[in-house]
Amino acid sequence: MQMEGTLLIVVAYLIGSIPFGMVVSRVFNREIDIRNTGSGNIGATNVARALGKKAGALTLLLDAGKAVLVLALARFVVGASADTWLAMVGGAVFLGHVFPVYLSFKGGKGVAVALGVVMFLSPLAALALMALFFLVFFFTKYVSLGSLCCAAGLPVMMALLGMPRSCLYMAFFISLVVFWAHRQNIRRLFMGQEPRFGAK
Repeated sequence: MQMEGTLLIVVAYLIGSIPFGMVVSRVFNREIDIRNTGSGNIGATNVARALGKKAGALTLLLDAGKAVLVLALARFVVGASADTWLAMVGGAVFLGHVFPVYLSFKGGKGVAVALGVVMFLSPLAALALMALFFLVFFFTKYVSLGSLCCAAGLPVMMALLGMPRSCLYMAFFISLVVFWAHRQNIRRLFMGQEPRFGAK
């Protein structure tokens, strides 16, 4: 189990490092490098702003999907009862997205991948957090604020649902990294300079 689990963590990180935002942006427009467009982020929000909602939605699905794929593989290999390994694999695919080896460790903010991880481990928690996101986004039109509220609520929701301790540790870790990745957004929110989604 030790060897299989360690291999799964490595594979999860490498798959998490696949920059689907760049792949999708090149498919929609070969002349665009999403890293030099808009905010420079490879995530779904920046792709949507640069290339439209279809490209953004595809990026979101692929980023969340790579987390689900890796965790499904992990569950098949280590079994459903190996909560600690599943939590570590979830953390690894998330880290791969935020610090991708293929892009000199400069990746996205991890929200879509975190969604995929939570969807696999606790669909109820994922639904609750998505509802929170859309509620915040509906009233504010700030994607970043909705993402931050979900990051703050993630460990709370996992605890309320009685998830294993390893999953709680992973949730706290993901929450902290998401806040770190959004540090510039947080600064702009406080200064009133954060762009609302859809604003010109």
